[in-house]
Amino acid sequence: MGANTKDEITTIVQKLFSDPMLAVTKIGVALLILLFGYLLIRISTKILKKAIERTKIDEVLHTFFINCLKMLLWIILLITTLDYLGVPPTSFLTVLGAAGVAIALALKDSLSNFAGGILIIITKPFSKGDFIEDMETSGKVEKIDLLYTTLMTFDNKVITIPNGKLANSTITNYSRELQRRVDCTFSVGYDDDIALVKEILAVVADSNPKIYKEPIPVIGVAGHGDNAVQFHVRVWCATEDYWDVFYFLQEQVKLAFDLHNISIPYPQMDIHMKKKK
Repeated sequence: MGANTKDEITTIVQKLFSDPMLAVTKIGVALLILLFGYLLIRISTKILKKAIERTKIDEVLHTFFINCLKMLLWIILLITTLDYLGVPPTSFLTVLGAAGVAIALALKDSLSNFAGGILIIITKPFSKGDFIEDMETSGKVEKIDLLYTTLMTFDNKVITIPNGKLANSTITNYSRELQRRVDCTFSVGYDDDIALVKEILAVVADSNPKIYKEPIPVIGVAGHGDNAVQFHVRVWCATEDYWDVFYFLQEQVKLAFDLHNISIPYPQMDIHMKKKK
């Protein structure tokens, strides 16, 4: 606060209290202005809340808009009250500006998270209930606040991520689309019948009603490893059925291979020991 501002406020206070009756009257009226303004702010925020709830605006922004309106109305109310008391609005705005700069410097990280939260809400890379993954963590989105996003992992751990970090990360959203492709790799021996293996894989895929007929499942030889021929099985299903289909294929293919004597090779090592003479 500058010296001129302090002098102005000191002069106003001295002038106000030079006449006690005038001071009491002005303070009483100022309190009535504050009371009336407080009631008006409450009514205004309730009207805004009801209006926003009828829109399609993200729920996270509801509180933000209400708080912004409340802050703006309080600033107007304080300026009006101080102006009635004889305090120039410029003096109040100067103090407010200086305080704002100090607060901004002290809370620069929080402001970065706040900006990130606004970006997430506007661009909507994910929504509540989506399963997402960034460069370090993954989980189901439980809550999106203006400063932090809360994830819940499969093993029921809660992860809180600053929105500033999340807004600048590469995000993989596994829940955005209604359907997903399940990719599985199976290995069989070089002596096994490739045509029979493809037929078995097709029958297993066709036996699960959760696996879509369209797009058609893709089954083919993916490579020739050191110990086995590798097959890819790629099928489509609803996003919420992804893990059910994945585990079904892993289990049922193994059972079908056993039933048809299809070998599943595994690395082996032969050790030869020499006796010392």
